[in-house]
Amino acid sequence: MHSNTSGEELLEIVRYYFETTKKEWLFEKIKRITTSKSARELFISFSLCGTKLGDQKIQWNNRKNSSITLFFSEREAKEMEVGRIALLTAAIASDPVFFVPKVQQLLQIADNKELVTILKYLIIVPQSEKFKSAAVEALRTNVADVFDAIALGNPYPSRYFNEQQWNQMYLKAAFMQRDLGRIMGVEERANKALARIISDYAHERWAASREIDPEIWRPVASFLEGPLVNDIKRLFNSENTAENRAATLVCFHATSTTGAALLEEYPQHRLEVEQQQITWKTIKN
Repeated sequence: MHSNTSGEELLEIVRYYFETTKKEWLFEKIKRITTSKSARELFISFSLCGTKLGDQKIQWNNRKNSSITLFFSEREAKEMEVGRIALLTAAIASDPVFFVPKVQQLLQIADNKELVTILKYLIIVPQSEKFKSAAVEALRTNVADVFDAIALGNPYPSRYFNEQQWNQMYLKAAFMQRDLGRIMGVEERANKALARIISDYAHERWAASREIDPEIWRPVASFLEGPLVNDIKRLFNSENTAENRAATLVCFHATSTTGAALLEEYPQHRLEVEQQQITWKTIKN
């Protein structure tokens, strides 16, 4: 999914998928916003999308297939979500200097439902890197829907977050018991600091006799050294099959010879991993 989608591409989706009354309302609002250069008009129209466009999911089909329709359909986008992103995209495309600060302001005053929409589809909005502070701020929330909007199924963090921000998001997702398998770009953004953080987090949980999501170990394969070796051995010796599988996957994908040596010592799931019968998506099955 490429960022900075053209406004025209979004308008084509609206033309194709929205019924006449809804598309006419949206196009009229876009015209008024872009010609009057009115932040007030943008804020009001953005809010009104909820009632004017509705909460129903769009029935996507392949007749208008593109990367952006696929992105929307995979997230089961609703009409008001597509409408709101179309509004923001058209506004920024018409005058970035004027509207980027206005959208930054909108992110600060939006209610949770509105904020979820912007965060979830932020990668589509032109100059989306300008809104990173709002995306990082969303990591501090304990509202699951808001956190999930930026952290799960979203390519934005892996593209724009720095290492500290990425690591904070990953650990917070584990702490909030979110679905780690839905975080995008895990292998690409794996780093030594995160591997150490995961190990420290695991030791805290073990000391408190608390369970750990076995998927948390996914980023450590390239950093299998020091205390992490004993951590992985502990997973191999666990009575939890998912933890055994996680250890096997870490060692199988390890960039050091340590991984191969551990697989020789603990071969029970090696063949299943080699034949791709076990992946990070299926370790809990």
